[in-house]
Amino acid sequence: MTLLTHDRYCDEIAHQVALLRTVVTSGADLSASVPTCPNWSLEQLVRHIGGALRWVELLVRTRAEEEIPEDQVPSGGGPRVRGDAAALDAWLAETGEMIVATLREAGPDAKVWSWAGIFDAGFWARRVTHEITIHRADAALAAGLPYEVAPEVAADAIDEWLQIVEFVQRTQPHDVANELRGPGRSIHLHATDTDPALNAEWIVELTEGVLEWRRGHEKATVALRGPLTAVLLAFYRRLPLDSADVEVLGERALLEFWLERATFG
Repeated sequence: MTLLTHDRYCDEIAHQVALLRTVVTSGADLSASVPTCPNWSLEQLVRHIGGALRWVELLVRTRAEEEIPEDQVPSGGGPRVRGDAAALDAWLAETGEMIVATLREAGPDAKVWSWAGIFDAGFWARRVTHEITIHRADAALAAGLPYEVAPEVAADAIDEWLQIVEFVQRTQPHDVANELRGPGRSIHLHATDTDPALNAEWIVELTEGVLEWRRGHEKATVALRGPLTAVLLAFYRRLPLDSADVEVLGERALLEFWLERATFG
């Protein structure tokens, strides 16, 4: 597994912010509920994304050595006026410019606090990329708009998600993710529409000790197959398993068991 370059992450953040802005300015109802984040309206989702980006920007710009409370982030909550698409769009545009400029200036090796034991700006460039990539899917679903993502970004999002679950299992022994452990359990993710060179297949082994995963094609207890974007969204619980875009082969209950316990964002 090879990470994308720091510049590629920065480029993708700028791209994803631009795409999110098209949702904001599409005429979509900002008060509409987000189906995949039912406690949020579309506007609340966008404010959450922008606030998260501004929080990371502050962490990286100040080379924070500890967590910064979110209420200390300047303009982190977004425009004062609610329901104003133009103001929300302008705030989001400024946010995108800020985070990309700060990450580029810092470079991947700048030392910065993080919650994942990886203390550099490179971690945050990758995390922000996938935070906005997945939440843009939430926004597109709420607005009834199409959603696409570059194959290398989608594949890296799955890699990162698996690393996060692995990290949680190692560091939070009482987290519900540890219920995933057990003998003879494995999950195969298989993208059916990508260049073989991308190797967009994953094996996740839920051993008694630790979660183990790798890229590759192998038989498993259950397989999730479909176009890469659909596999990504289903694995992030943005697409139901009974969608026509994906196919589940084998013990579906195991995949459902995973999706109920391996949650993030």
